[in-house]
Amino acid sequence: MLNFRLMRHLWIFMAVAEEQHFGRAARRLGMSQPPLTEQIQVLEQALKVRLFERSRKGATLTPVGRAILPAVQRFAAQMAQLERAVREATAGQTGTLTIGAISSAMLEALPPLLQRLRTRHPDISVAVREIDSADAVFALRTGEIDLAFARLQGDLGKDIAMRQLTQDRLALAVPATHALAKAKRVRLRQLADEAFVMFAREVSPGYFDSIIAGCQAHGFSPRILHDVRTVASQIAFVGCGQGLALIPAGLRSLAPPGVTVRPLVEQIEIVTAAVAWKASAINPALALALDQWGLSGPTS
Repeated sequence: MLNFRLMRHLWIFMAVAEEQHFGRAARRLGMSQPPLTEQIQVLEQALKVRLFERSRKGATLTPVGRAILPAVQRFAAQMAQLERAVREATAGQTGTLTIGAISSAMLEALPPLLQRLRTRHPDISVAVREIDSADAVFALRTGEIDLAFARLQGDLGKDIAMRQLTQDRLALAVPATHALAKAKRVRLRQLADEAFVMFAREVSPGYFDSIIAGCQAHGFSPRILHDVRTVASQIAFVGCGQGLALIPAGLRSLAPPGVTVRPLVEQIEIVTAAVAWKASAINPALALALDQWGLSGPTS
């Protein structure tokens, strides 16, 4: 049975933690400060821990408070999703599909799929949020999202189903003033002494590892000058003269006039987007989407 009093206390805890101030949290929640402070004290007594350090400047989380905040925020997001699903069910809608996607998937792979889904099933409510590839499987397992569109490859576990959507070849982004900008094609071994702007491993481990493996197969490990979180950021750093970047060839349109994208002699294929979901999920909206997109058959 749900403990609604505890849920309220956790909601108040999250507000204070995010505002770092009891007064601002009270205004955010539409209540006065004394009862808010009292309920935080009740929560601390129930958990037998101190959650905040109070000062004239506000409230800062204790180590225990910092440790539990992410779990409370995930719980709040799940409760909001549940509330939305109940509201839609009572309104006669099929359900809600929560999608996590990397930015490049939101630009390319996802829009046509969503258009097809809305045409066939206009009663499905779709919520899209941006994620990093590294967070996709965890978000699926915890139920934060129903579908992940990300750079995923390899064995994700028996509980996660996956289908590859798009592949691309690596290309080289260089400043337009760089000597390699004049080459028709570039060999990887020509890059051994260059500095690189790389897609951070923490964002997309499989993608990062495949690029490193490709370089090592041709005799060198790339010297990484900057780690970034998007291909657009890679290209921006290249434009500022902060190194070279290996990017999906299909994203060459992101390059401004000061950046030149050249194909590689080596044909190194990379996964640019895959879709994954929890194999045991029972969300009817998910089942309808997978069927509409032809993804309900055998998975990898």
